[in-house]
Amino acid sequence: MNHPFSARDGLDSAERRQAARSSTLVSVAVNLLLSTLQIIAGAWSHSSALIADGVHSLSDLVADFVVLLAGRHSGKGPDSDHQYGHQRYENGASLALGLLLLAVGAGMLYSAAAKFLHPEQIPAVHSLALWIAALALLAKETLFRYMLAVARRVRSSLLVANAWHARSDAASSLVVAAGVAGNLLGYPILDPVAALVVGLLVGKMGLRFAWDALHDLMDRAADENDVAAIRDTLLSTPGIAGIHDLRTRKMGDQILVDVHLEVDGRINVYQAHAITEDAQRRVLQHHPVLDVMTHIDPAGLPHHGGMPAAH
Repeated sequence: MNHPFSARDGLDSAERRQAARSSTLVSVAVNLLLSTLQIIAGAWSHSSALIADGVHSLSDLVADFVVLLAGRHSGKGPDSDHQYGHQRYENGASLALGLLLLAVGAGMLYSAAAKFLHPEQIPAVHSLALWIAALALLAKETLFRYMLAVARRVRSSLLVANAWHARSDAASSLVVAAGVAGNLLGYPILDPVAALVVGLLVGKMGLRFAWDALHDLMDRAADENDVAAIRDTLLSTPGIAGIHDLRTRKMGDQILVDVHLEVDGRINVYQAHAITEDAQRRVLQHHPVLDVMTHIDPAGLPHHGGMPAAH
């Protein structure tokens, strides 16, 4: 039996959409300003590392628009085509974000590697590049801390991914600053080395995001802590003698639950129904669960499901 969406669910969803929109718009403004400064200053000061970091910031703008698009669609309720809702738009957006980062990282690696073929042609950079790199580092670290706080407050894995994307930007800006400083100290090869490291960081982050999102789209189960907590809530419900065949799958940042509930076989259908309704209500109230599908079994009846019983 399915439990209808509650008013609490709608409030949480609206809050998450608003948080995603506001934090992402802040990110858009910061990245637009930074990418413009970095690319222009990098070209003027002859710093390939700063230009690479600027392109990275520019890719963040695309990522931010992906987040905005996903937030707009994932908040829609169930319809005839998506009867469980649209939360998996978030998983799809995370996959797109990861693939974008992979592509950007590969482009950075190719561009940096080309510089090593003719190291004597690497120009000395202007000190302006170091100041811009330091400014970018400060701005991106501040942006990361702000976005991560928002993501944790509303429990959004997509916003967490975007926040750590900002942290990867801060790490890349630190590497760029070190490369530019090395160039200014008389080691010009350090500038393309910094660009190469930035490409590796971006590619690694993209691979992790894409891999995690792909698993979620393939009905990956909730993590063990969430499953254990859901099991405890079900077993603590008055009238539940045991459970078995507890299965979960991710739906965006929420969880779908299927479970067999064992009740006293001597009670009537109405009493058993009331017990299962109570169990569903408790799970929906205390856990990030979208829906609970239950099946009632009399306690003590042998079962042949794929999951062990929990008593």
